[in-house]
Amino acid sequence: MIQAAGLTVMVTAYFLLPLDGLGPDRPLLSWMLFGAVLALIAVLLLVQVARVLLAVPGVRPGLVIPPLMCLSVLVFATAYQGLAQSPGQVHGITTRLDALYFTMVTLATVGYGDITPRGQSARLVAILQILYSFIFLTAAATALTNHLRNTLRHHGNPDPPR
Repeated sequence: MIQAAGLTVMVTAYFLLPLDGLGPDRPLLSWMLFGAVLALIAVLLLVQVARVLLAVPGVRPGLVIPPLMCLSVLVFATAYQGLAQSPGQVHGITTRLDALYFTMVTLATVGYGDITPRGQSARLVAILQILYSFIFLTAAATALTNHLRNTLRHHGNPDPPR
């Protein structure tokens, strides 16, 4: 329940926060903020992955990993929305929903073709999203899945054989 509320707050903030100070008017600030937030999320995800792999007692990746994954998607969507403000960067993004849609389509490697990164910056962000997804989101999802599998296995067999 708490997770759903947190995810709802993040998605609502994505749609409501004023981001006019980012984008083409402040490219250096936009790129630095984009990189810093993605790096922070990556570190937090890797900490969770390590805690799962090391079987740290009391680890609760199910409470941490999904919101971090959602946050990374929203960061990429925000980047695409900012890039769409510059002519020639992204064709087809006019709203934040468009940017979120394109982020999810790219994450799912579907690529419908209705939105296309045309500028070099937009293509760089698309490449970064693909690499970020392969490395950090896949590792985090795998760790979460392994943790859940081990928890269910342990729950189904509380007394190990002697």
